[in-house]
Amino acid sequence: MTQLTRRGFTLALGATGLTAACNNGVGTNNAAVIDARVDSTLATLYRTYPGTTQLRDKSSGILVMPLVTEAGLGFGGAFGRGALRVGGVTVDYYSVAKASGGLQIGAQQYAHVLFFMTQESLMNFRRSPGWSAGANVEYAIPEGGETLAAETLTSTAPVIAVVFGQAGLRLGATLEGSKYTRIIP
Repeated sequence: MTQLTRRGFTLALGATGLTAACNNGVGTNNAAVIDARVDSTLATLYRTYPGTTQLRDKSSGILVMPLVTEAGLGFGGAFGRGALRVGGVTVDYYSVAKASGGLQIGAQQYAHVLFFMTQESLMNFRRSPGWSAGANVEYAIPEGGETLAAETLTSTAPVIAVVFGQAGLRLGATLEGSKYTRIIP
């Protein structure tokens, strides 16, 4: 039988407190919650914009951010969590963060989906320690509420973004300057 000294007990208690304070989500159901939100978001996307199923079928992978909250008053920011799916299966979880400055006021929430149209763009995204959305992203703008522009479906862009479900009192949703980072939910 091992005797626990006062010093050993204090160290063990301190280590327990530190690991609890980290709250990295290991052992929680955060992954299940994110997956359920991703499923719901994709169902809504495909039902509302049927043309996106063609993008899904042609893509190498899909990053789904079910809820991004963006707010600003002079300085602003955005944050959300989602999942990367390859072949319909979640392979990784990501967060998106964005900071901005300038003349802005208001808040909004929206969902967005990135369709990686080439294997190379998907690999670049997955290998990156922090991928930033920039000029290599083409936006698919739904026309009339149910279809996508024909040029979007024939596009040669490596990444196509669909931003939808905006709600709030802020104009425009852009992914420019957004940084995606792999997380452990």
